[in-house]
Amino acid sequence: MSKELTAIIESEGDGYVALCPEVDVVSQGDTVTEARSNLKEALELFFETASETEIEQRFRSEVYVTRVEVAVG
Repeated sequence: MSKELTAIIESEGDGYVALCPEVDVVSQGDTVTEARSNLKEALELFFETASETEIEQRFRSEVYVTRVEVAVG
């Protein structure tokens, strides 16, 4: 079985941080590709080792990623 999850990747310092908001799992890497790959590995490990109860408690079925325009200055 597989799931399609959200990956939000941001530049941080000299590398990148990748977050999956559905289950609040985070990883990092030196490049966007590495951060994405490391997040995928971290997610697979999470789903392999977490109990069904923990997965149910942490899983958010609806996550919205959008942009908003705000006035600055």
